[in-house]
Amino acid sequence: MVDHCGQINFDFDGEKLNAEKLLDSITAHKQVGLELTIGKVFDSIGFGVIEDEIFKWLVLYRLIYPKSKLKTTEYLHRYHGIDYDENQIYRYLDKLNTEQKEIVQQISFEHTKQILDGEISIVFYDVTTIYFEIEKEDELRRTGFSKEGKHQNPQIVLGLLVASNGYPLAYEIFNGSQFEGHTMLPVLESFKRKYQLERLVVVADSGLLSKPNVKLLKEQNYEFIIGARIKAESSSIKKKILDLRLSNLETAIIKKEDLKLIVSYSEKRAKKDCHNRERGIARLEKQITTGKLKKAHINNKGYNKYLKIDNEIMVHIDYNKFYEDAKWDGLKGYLTNSPLKTNAIIENYSHLWQIETAFRVSKTDLKVRPIYHRLQKRIEAHICLNFVAYKVYKELERILKQKKSALTPTKVIEIAANLFEIEVKLPGSKESIKKKLILTEEHREIANLFDF
Repeated sequence: MVDHCGQINFDFDGEKLNAEKLLDSITAHKQVGLELTIGKVFDSIGFGVIEDEIFKWLVLYRLIYPKSKLKTTEYLHRYHGIDYDENQIYRYLDKLNTEQKEIVQQISFEHTKQILDGEISIVFYDVTTIYFEIEKEDELRRTGFSKEGKHQNPQIVLGLLVASNGYPLAYEIFNGSQFEGHTMLPVLESFKRKYQLERLVVVADSGLLSKPNVKLLKEQNYEFIIGARIKAESSSIKKKILDLRLSNLETAIIKKEDLKLIVSYSEKRAKKDCHNRERGIARLEKQITTGKLKKAHINNKGYNKYLKIDNEIMVHIDYNKFYEDAKWDGLKGYLTNSPLKTNAIIENYSHLWQIETAFRVSKTDLKVRPIYHRLQKRIEAHICLNFVAYKVYKELERILKQKKSALTPTKVIEIAANLFEIEVKLPGSKESIKKKLILTEEHREIANLFDF
């Protein structure tokens, strides 16, 4: 810059040349957002005690680029300059399954216990299915009832136990033909024994309600809150329920041997039940008009229960059954042996949505499937990685809420994926400097949240 006759002149060519020299001096460019955000969360939980660095990378990449293990190696090379070959990945998965699976579950449990003030007494259990696009079954991947409607595909059954607020506690894998009602007790017993817990209140939906399950839960001294199938109760119990005439948000208790059947009524739920029934019947009426419904469609799945056959020829709608069902709109039942107050029982049951969220996040955000592995031990290792990734996701969610941030975990991960660092070699020197490219308001926001 030259001062001449009161005017300031800029040497733009010189500035441009210096800028080009500076850019030519960049020797490295890598993504650092992962390590600075969810990498910190990973370590804060305690997973850093696993000395294999590959474990951390595989977990973090389930959160940011949930692809195949081969794709993960490509991303690690491209964005971090880290080289693992596919065989190293597979060898580590075998080690994770045989040596570290129990350790990571222990770490997750201890951390969850800590953030819940040292006590875990209420747990929530549910199952889902994960299908495989293969033709032949094996010992683990078997056809069975698929929650995803993929009844022709071999699958596995995944049982998941979570604490309050949806923090994952334990999981177990079962072969795809296993009836979901037979999965709960093995998971509970293993969990209770492993962590030496004396008292557990188990919350589960009506899909896990069966006489054998209830009998075993009582024999093993579990307290439980299970969604009741009130329409499937005995005639005398159903009459008592309908005779209650409950008002909005009112509850009642019906004794059922040594158990309590709590019944609640909600106007909001009644409107939803009515809307769903009317939408279901409208769909059936349309299908009948077009001749799409046959004898094979008559079953108890969804609103097909309203179908019947006249003269063994024509499929019709049983409107009497449809109107009879309206009496149950807004009613919800809970079967329990817990001494908790009625409001606490209903409130705890209402938290079951968090385990549904866990399955949704696992299947959508973390892409738990497709699973590209064939060997059982590697399938189990893959599920373990997803369990840990979900734990990191939930802890990130908790931290954001604690810091009163409006960002979601998914948004933080998205921003972190686009946060890079450059390394510049100083001209005429062997020294280098590193600079994080905090270029946007979003970058600055997560930099403040995670102190970097």
